[in-house]
This record gives sequence, structure tokens and C-alpha cells, in this order.
Amino acid sequence: MPLLSRAETRRMLGKLETAYPDAKCALNFSTPFELLIATILSAQCTDARVNMVTENLFKKYRGPEDYAAVTPEILQEDIQSLGLFRAKSENIVAACRMLLERFGGEVPRTQDELVQLPGVGRKTANVVLSNAFGIPALAVDTHVQRVANRIGLANSMNPNLTEQQICQRVPQKLWSQAHHWLIHHGRQVCTARNPKCDVCPVQAHCQFYRKLQEEEKLREKVFEAKTAGKKRGRSGPHPRKGAASSGRSRG
Repeated sequence: MPLLSRAETRRMLGKLETAYPDAKCALNFSTPFELLIATILSAQCTDARVNMVTENLFKKYRGPEDYAAVTPEILQEDIQSLGLFRAKSENIVAACRMLLERFGGEVPRTQDELVQLPGVGRKTANVVLSNAFGIPALAVDTHVQRVANRIGLANSMNPNLTEQQICQRVPQKLWSQAHHWLIHHGRQVCTARNPKCDVCPVQAHCQFYRKLQEEEKLREKVFEAKTAGKKRGRSGPHPRKGAASSGRSRG
């Protein structure tokens, strides 16, 4: 599908802002370090589930030195209600030890440094940069990936390329907020199954919706053509009774 122009992108973003004026990070945190841990835990988990776990986790483990002092097996007991808890416990312990050894116990403020930490990829790094430090960044999760490709902000199944395409159309000052708008839209309206296109605030700009409308018009034309053909068939001339028998008698 074709991509939106920058002008149409700005109009579309304005409607998303109106629809989701209070959109913000759904993970609970009070420090950059807590956000780092929460984001690592959020892989293939809902933010609500992560918040339930971190409510007690952040009381027990205050900083990287607390996680670094335990084994992954011990940490597993505190996060076992989350998916992939074994891998996450290993990554968190290793990441905290690296924070202490290389970064003085502080969360780095650059993407290149953040992605060096075990369990931290480009998406997690962008979440931390954007929400903890206010640095312009746009994280692409499953919601952003889906919504951006449907609307026409991107046309790639590769999250990194999707991020690049979105950032080419969205002003840098809106990267962080656009991330939240797209996530909220993906959760509330543009769901993976049965998107609510009839109540979508940006349907006038959405390439996916335009395609659905074109397909619907094509189906209507096909239906009309079939209906007209049936009517012509019913109203066509019929052979007179006895025509076949009279023909045989003449022979």
C-alpha cells in the first residue's frame, strides 16, 4: 500500500492526539532503572501483568546492586508469573552486573550503550530513552508495527525499517508521543482481529480502510453484474410450444 505524505501524516496525527490526549507509558516506574527492568519484563507480556509483578519486585530490589547480588534462579521466583521468566531473570541479572561494571550503576542515555545490555534491543532502548530521559525516540512494538502498516506510515514487516519510515514522516518532536498514540489506537480500535474501522478517528487517512472500501465497491459491482445477468436470462425469448415437433413433421 502507498505511504502517507508528510502533510497527511500531520493531519492524521492531529486526530490521534484528539482521540488519545492522555496517552502515556502504561508501565509503572519511578526511575530510569525501574523502567529498564519493567521494559525487559514486558516482552510477550501485557503491561498490566508486568505492573502487578513490579509492584512488589521494586520494593524488594531497589537498584542494580540488588539484582546483581542474586542468582537468576532466585530472581525467577519473583517473576515466574511472567512469560519467558527464566530468560528474563538471566538477562536482568547480567544487565545489572554490566551496569555496575561499565556504567557506574547508571542507566546509559544512548541507544548504542543501552543495546549492549543483555535483554535490551532497539525497542527497549527507545522506550527507555523516550520515557525515562525525554530523548526523541520511537519504539516499534507489535501495536505500532500493525497500526503503522495499516494506516500507511510504513510498509514493512521489519520493525527497524518500520521505525525508519515512521520517523521520516513524523516530526522528531512528536516521535515519543506518536508511539503512545499508535499503541493506544492499536489496543482500543485498530486491533489485530476485527479492527473497529467504523469508529476509527483516522479512517479518512487510513490506507487499510481505503482498500477495504475499494474491495467492497468491487464486490457490489460483481453482485450487480450477476443480478443483471440473471434478470436478462429470465426475461429472454422462449421457444413456442410445438415448434420442435412441427419441424420434425415437415421432414
